[in-house]
Amino acid sequence: MTAVYPARGDAGGGPVGPQRCGRWTRQDSSDICTDDEGPPPRRLTPLEKLNLDMCQDDKIVRELAVGRRIGFYKIRGEIGCGNFSHVKLGIHALTKDKVAIKILDKTKLDQKTQKLLSREISSMEKLHHPNVIRLYEVVETLTRLHLVMEYAGGGELYTKITMEGKLSDIDCKIVFSQVLSAVKHMHDNNIIHRDLKAENVFYTCSTCVKVGDFGFSTVSRRDETLNTFCGSPPYAAPELFRDQHYTGVHVDVWALGVMLFFMVTGTMPFRAETVAKLKRCILEGAYVVPPWVPEPCQKLIRAILQPQPSERCSLEQMMACEWLRPVDFPKAAEPFKLDPLYLAESGPAELEEDETEVRNALEALGITVEHIRNNQGKDCRSSITGVYRILLHRAHKRRAVDSMPVVMHVVSGTDVKKERLKAYRSLRHTSKLCLIL
Repeated sequence: MTAVYPARGDAGGGPVGPQRCGRWTRQDSSDICTDDEGPPPRRLTPLEKLNLDMCQDDKIVRELAVGRRIGFYKIRGEIGCGNFSHVKLGIHALTKDKVAIKILDKTKLDQKTQKLLSREISSMEKLHHPNVIRLYEVVETLTRLHLVMEYAGGGELYTKITMEGKLSDIDCKIVFSQVLSAVKHMHDNNIIHRDLKAENVFYTCSTCVKVGDFGFSTVSRRDETLNTFCGSPPYAAPELFRDQHYTGVHVDVWALGVMLFFMVTGTMPFRAETVAKLKRCILEGAYVVPPWVPEPCQKLIRAILQPQPSERCSLEQMMACEWLRPVDFPKAAEPFKLDPLYLAESGPAELEEDETEVRNALEALGITVEHIRNNQGKDCRSSITGVYRILLHRAHKRRAVDSMPVVMHVVSGTDVKKERLKAYRSLRHTSKLCLIL
């Protein structure tokens, strides 16, 4: 089979039109470039082969036509759904990494929803934290918009508690400290989540969680007020039901209190058959903390679930409370460069170890300096940027052990000591858990 196809370095990141570059020939599953007047034949790079297949392989062309492939991603089964979208598992055709692809039907997006979507993308681009889901790429077709994000294969915090029951005290500390650190990073960057709940906290492994779904997020300074009711009623702060203007940080703090209650008890603090009854429960502050919850944790829950926003404890006070005193919180990541252009403009001596690793991986896939320069100005709406961000995140995840919370915990009982030490040692590749025995 013979096809005309662009020379190396000419493509900015997807299939492009034909150019004069000799002939591309497939022989015994090997792709070779031949030119009657040029140098000897050479094998196609992975990028060149993928681009060629997307134009000429009947199966792949058909999958692209019916939506089983989007850009460089193979689309698999559904892993979640929301009010305006559904989320499917994706696999990158070059890197083989799993991703989560949030799919939205553009024909059903009104002006308000489009604005929320724009905020979601903007919020995720601004956040650099080990416990916040990353955005890799945005792929747009005539009728759909696809947000390609980090895949958290461990499922939702909500599902884990619903299926297995409340978390242990130490697991609550591990999970809540990560969520709390992520929310503080958001607020430090003037981003309000407005939909914090157990359904939007995802496990990447048994001890690492990430906050996702920024569909209701917005930018708001601490002294600004908002007036749009967002989020899930069981997590809604009282001021949202009073039809008042509200301060975003206080609403997020209240939701953290509800989430903490759910984690330590396995039940919600405010429960009712109807939204009207739920509203009354929340406004009355009618909840009871079970007596078996550790007293320091009870104090924290009561300090958070204060009816008056100004009386709720701050994130800094939460992080310094007695119950979380043994925790060394994960730190915000160094801002990672979202555009790969700096790789093309920097010499080897100027790059960090991770950056050198990423550049070498890009070159192995056939992504050249020319590709990167042609990619300029496309931001997240580029397949080249998508590959770069996936590879950069892969390098960052190797250092994840330095970002996980350290929990200093006293355990009594010889058998319990041995079992817990054995269990947590097996998790050290993803979490630093130091047990003082």
